[in-house]
Amino acid sequence: MPYGSWINEFPTGFFLVVHIAGFALGAGFAWLAFKRELALLGAGFSLFAAAELVYMTYHLDWTVFLFAHTIAEVLDLSAFVLVFAAAVYSAVRRPALEVSRG
Repeated sequence: MPYGSWINEFPTGFFLVVHIAGFALGAGFAWLAFKRELALLGAGFSLFAAAELVYMTYHLDWTVFLFAHTIAEVLDLSAFVLVFAAAVYSAVRRPALEVSRG
């Protein structure tokens, strides 16, 4: 028996609640980021929220595990890259390099 097989004992509803919570967090952070005109960060959180929706398709028996997991991992990786890029961009950006708005 593989290590970690005990997780299969949890009901499907548990996994749906976890992914719905992840989707709500991702969508909420994306909304806040877009509201503050942080497009790169908003796109990253939007991709994370989309990945959570894709994970749910497996638990709802709409897709097979390998398909849903592969697509969701690509979305998660893209989200990670965008959030990291947004963090680096905001950290290295200098006010002297911005175009004056006056």
